[in-house]
Amino acid sequence: MAVGTSASTRTRHPRAWLRIFLGGLALWIATVVVQFTTLNPNLVPTLILIGSFLVPVTFVAYAFEHRASDTLTEHTIFVAFVYGGVLGVLGATVLEAYLLGRSNLGYVGVGLIEEGVKLIALWWVARRLHTYVVRDGIVLGATVGFGFAAFESAGYAFNALFTMKGLSLGSLVETEILRGILTPVGHGLWTGILGGVLFHSARNGRLRISLGLVIWYLVVSGLHAFWDASGGIAAVVVLILTLNSTQMELIQLGQVPQPTQEQAFLFTIVNWAFLLLDAIVGVVLLLIWARRRT
Repeated sequence: MAVGTSASTRTRHPRAWLRIFLGGLALWIATVVVQFTTLNPNLVPTLILIGSFLVPVTFVAYAFEHRASDTLTEHTIFVAFVYGGVLGVLGATVLEAYLLGRSNLGYVGVGLIEEGVKLIALWWVARRLHTYVVRDGIVLGATVGFGFAAFESAGYAFNALFTMKGLSLGSLVETEILRGILTPVGHGLWTGILGGVLFHSARNGRLRISLGLVIWYLVVSGLHAFWDASGGIAAVVVLILTLNSTQMELIQLGQVPQPTQEQAFLFTIVNWAFLLLDAIVGVVLLLIWARRRT
């Protein structure tokens, strides 16, 4: 048991995250069934919210059970999830609209901006804590990241509802399932790493900017950028490996060639391989920081 951790706190709600997930999953499935059966539009917000928040809230509960000390309270976690998530989304939206339209940074810019605003939100939430332990930083950082992911996923789910053929509940549900699967190795993972670095950099009870924090911020932003760009990179790789003469002629004429079934299948494999590689690197880095204690 970590130093500073009380036994009563650790055993009060054992495996609460599992009960949260199973109960939330049952509610989400019930909502999906009722929604498709009745086609009641009033249920759409419920479907979006449960599907978008289920996985992030579950992982926050799991992280909270594995914090290093009682410095992190339920109130601190709630503030980090809601305030950190909302401020992160708002800050990223404003900065991306203002900066990316005036530069060619692309996915690199998205990574730098979103990881930067989440780090600022994390700093704001953690600024008045009494002690700074690396594992607590990981937990609090992950909480901010999962809050960001939850609100962002709600936006993606809402947009998925509207298609060229009209409203599509199927597209909404597919989006929630896919983002739910990918959420654990996305924003929560990246900001969790930064949280551990931020708390490790603290001196004399104060958070500070260190060279290590800047370097790790760039590393995490790179992981974020590669994640977002994996589809485009996979498409280029597939074209290099499988491009035929007819498709080459179309490209030279400025037209987009129609991919073959083999190319579409290979693209899916390569894209998921890149995402898996990115996730593995992120998890390894998180585990390295999780073993550090200050």
